[in-house]
Amino acid sequence: MIKYVDFVSVPVADQKRALEFYTTKLGLTVFTDQPFDDKQRWIELKLPNAQTKLVLFTADEHKDRIGQATNFSLVVDNLERTYAQLREAGVEFLGPPTKQEWGSFVIMVDSEGNKLLLKADGK
Repeated sequence: MIKYVDFVSVPVADQKRALEFYTTKLGLTVFTDQPFDDKQRWIELKLPNAQTKLVLFTADEHKDRIGQATNFSLVVDNLERTYAQLREAGVEFLGPPTKQEWGSFVIMVDSEGNKLLLKADGK
């Protein structure tokens, strides 16, 4: 049976710039960074206390996904505090945190223009 999600891919145009953003601004750590082909590296990043990793890699047929909304959300323990810390670090947001019936969230923009949803842990 399926046990867990190993990684999700974040489409990037510039792996070096994206690596800097995700490690310096978001605090992820490098799990794997190795050559893949003559154009790209295979970069896997670990999230604190999580089994799933983010991969900064874009297959040629997925280059049109760069700068779009991602198909996953990142859960944070305190949305307001995380929002304030990331804004202080220079991270762009599409607006302030929003509270809905299903929970609180904010949309962050990464170095590549990708939109990532940050969601409060719990409701």
